[in-house]
Amino acid sequence: MVNGRETLDLHAFGAPADNAVDWQIADRPVAYPEAVATMETRVAAIAAGDAPELVWLLEHPPLYTSGTSGKSSDLLDSRFPLFATGRGGQVTYHGPGQRVAYVMLDLKRRRPDVRAFVAGLEEWIIRTLATFNVKGERREDRVGVWVKRPDKGPGHEDKIAAIGVRLRRWVSFHGISLNVEPDLSHFDAIVPCGVTDPRYGVTSLVDLGLPVTMADVDVALRQAFEEVFGPSELRLPETATMA
Repeated sequence: MVNGRETLDLHAFGAPADNAVDWQIADRPVAYPEAVATMETRVAAIAAGDAPELVWLLEHPPLYTSGTSGKSSDLLDSRFPLFATGRGGQVTYHGPGQRVAYVMLDLKRRRPDVRAFVAGLEEWIIRTLATFNVKGERREDRVGVWVKRPDKGPGHEDKIAAIGVRLRRWVSFHGISLNVEPDLSHFDAIVPCGVTDPRYGVTSLVDLGLPVTMADVDVALRQAFEEVFGPSELRLPETATMA
């Protein structure tokens, strides 16, 4: 255990020998309802054995989503649309400059363990951040990945990546979001993931002083994903629903 969370056996989620995960990058912002419909279709196909697993990288237009533990009081200002969603977690923001990765993996073929899967997603983010010499850390009482910010005061930490997943027939969907260069003021309209302690805020790679691009992050994400979850195969950008 690390900080009360399960440590990851790097062989726990390796893909079956005959499996390579589709890796797709959207070439335009994707509306949230369209993304959910696409995931629903693909998850059903994966569960039925009719489609390979998928990691789908995209950006959303500015919006808020509320997970299964979300509270109406966590939305402080309705400046952008709010969507109720079946993923775990509370209220969060998605928008330009944030890399969203929707992860559709068949855990029945890998390891049917939700807590260990979340630990795997955390490890994926932590390894991605390490590419840019950023130390991401898990926290027992706060989901997501955090970075220490002593420059902001004693004990201050900022969240740089969020995690929210759902399973259907042991196939995962929803996934992670990593702040590359979003407008951080958009988080001011919510209580991000229900965290109210003033010592905890939100940051991004660019906010940390790293002039990285989304393309840089995509390369790091794919490399780290393959270290944790196994091989992937890059597909052309999709502009329509992926079946």
